[in-house]
Order: sequence, then C-alpha cells, then structure tokens
Amino acid sequence: MLIGCPKEIKPQEFRVGVTPAAAHEAIAAGHSVIIETGAGMGAGFTDDDYRAVGAGIVDTAAEIFATAELVVKVKEPQPVERKQLRDGQVLFTYLHLAPDPEQTR
Repeated sequence: MLIGCPKEIKPQEFRVGVTPAAAHEAIAAGHSVIIETGAGMGAGFTDDDYRAVGAGIVDTAAEIFATAELVVKVKEPQPVERKQLRDGQVLFTYLHLAPDPEQTR
C-alpha cells in the first residue's frame, strides 16, 4: 500500500500524521511511504529524517492525494484538500466536524 502524508495546512497545526518512526514501521511491513516536503518540520522532523528510514519526499500535497491509497493527516481535511480526495482512497485523521457542517455532509 502507498501511504502518503501531506503537510498540515490548518492554521496553528504543527503536528505531522506520520513520524519517521511510523514511516519506518510501515516500510518494514512492506508498505511504501511518501511525505510532502516540510511536513514534519513543525514537529521537529526534517525531510532527511524521513529519507533515512526509506520514505520518499514529494514536492506537493497534490502528488500525495493523486497517488496515495491511504492519506494520513492530523486534522480534518481543509476544503482545498477535500476536493483532492479520490473514490476508494482511505483518509486516516481526526475529524472535528461540529464547526464544519459542509464536511459533515
């Protein structure tokens, strides 16, 4: 399975959905992992930290949404991200739907 982790774009969100340790575990289990460049910076992880465990680094979130079978995020997808989700793609994230009725639908 191709697992992708885009950079969080919600204001004041600095966490990352996939740490280098989690990427290592997924890769060891036979999966492939791609991370948007800079996605881990707010949490103290560099692109090189991800490369060191075998993850690929991509330039844009669009590349992740276009290719990953599983997208891992911390927060609910923002409107620009929701438009990129594909049928059959799995989104693993925390959903805070109360303030966003459109997303709830």
